[in-house]
Parts: sequence; structure tokens; C-alpha cells
Amino acid sequence: MNFGFLLQITQPLGSYADTLNRAAIEATQASEIKLSIWDLALKGGWIMIPLAIMSVFAVYIFVERYIVINRAAKDEPNFMNNIKDFIHNGRIDSALSLCKNNHSPLARMIEKGVNRIGKPLSDINAAIENVGKLEVSKLEKNIAGLATIAGAAPMIGFLGTVIGMVRAFYDMSMAGNNIDIALLSGGIYQAMITTVAGLIVGIIAYICYNILVARVEKVIFLLEARTTEFIDLLHEPAS
Repeated sequence: MNFGFLLQITQPLGSYADTLNRAAIEATQASEIKLSIWDLALKGGWIMIPLAIMSVFAVYIFVERYIVINRAAKDEPNFMNNIKDFIHNGRIDSALSLCKNNHSPLARMIEKGVNRIGKPLSDINAAIENVGKLEVSKLEKNIAGLATIAGAAPMIGFLGTVIGMVRAFYDMSMAGNNIDIALLSGGIYQAMITTVAGLIVGIIAYICYNILVARVEKVIFLLEARTTEFIDLLHEPAS
């Protein structure tokens, strides 16, 4: 029997099996190294705490303000039509009652104008504008907080990265000639996590801020259109 031939066959098979085993072990180790988003967040350190608080505040401000602004943006055409009818018929009390029963920024502005009927139009217009400024300031409440979060979150995340990099290089200097590349790279990637988290929070807050600003501008345009319509209505008897 030719044993040399059998050895030539079995040796490649054995090396091939060893290669497969090593590949399987490496694949298993790679799958074990994979981290979830939660694990990455935990590795970011204490800097992730203020970023998490900022993200919660950003979501709260956006949802609360979006509901309030959407409620103020509802245009009720029957409201202005009824105001016109009441004023044309001299029913000022009915117009005031309608405004008081309608809890909207427009109703409060028109109510101020109806209360000033009989005075110079410049005084009426000034009174309506003053109420309008107050109503707009109410709508913009806490929106500036989103702008603050949009600017501060990336900087806080970058601060966490700088702190992590300082720590990583300090560990490297203390190691002397026994530098572990895996330890150094692990410290660097942990430091970069805070920058990623800060950018995510900042971008989301920035988008939410611009959405709310656009909605407020829409409400302002509506209020200006309806109050101009009311002032024109007061000009009609004089003509």
C-alpha cells in the first residue's frame, strides 16, 4: 500500500479543516464583539447623562409646542363672518361674547379691537398689535430652548471626546514601552461615542426648532391677515 500517497491526501485535508476551524472561531469572536446601541451609550461615560437629559427636554418642548401652535393655527372662517355681522348690526356685546367664548390668539386680539370701537383707528390698531405681540411671545415660549440644545449638545459631545482622548493618551504614556494598541483604540472609540451622540441630539433639536419656527410664522401670517380684515371692517361705516 502506498502510504506516502495517503499522507499527501490527508495533510491538505487536515490543514483545510484547521483553516475552517480558525475561520469559525474568528467569526464567533467577531459576533461577540458587536455592541448594541445601549452598550455603546453606556461606554460613552458620564457625558451621556446631560446629552440624554437634553434629548428628553428637546422631545418634550417640540411635542408640547407643536400641539399649542397647531391649535392656534386653526382658521375658523365663521368666526370672522360672525364678527362682521355683529358689528354691521351694532351688536357689540354679541361680538365681545363670541370673542370671549373662543379661546384663540385671534379671538383675544379681535376682542381688544372690539373693546376699542369708537376710538381712533390708530389706537385700535396699536391695541391689537400689543395683544398680538403677547400672543406670539406665548407661542414662542421655550422654543429658544431647542436652539440652545441644538448648539450645546454637539459641544458637550465634543468635550466628552476630548476628555476621553486625554485619558487614552495618558494611559498610553503610563504604559511606557508596553503599549497595547487594542486598549488605545478602545479608549479612542469610546471617546468618539459622545461626539456622535451630541451630533444626533443637536441635529434633531435643530430640525425640531426650525419646524416650530415655521409653524409660528404661519400663525403670525394668519393673525396679520385677520386683524387687517378687522381694521378694514371698521373703515366701512366711514365710507
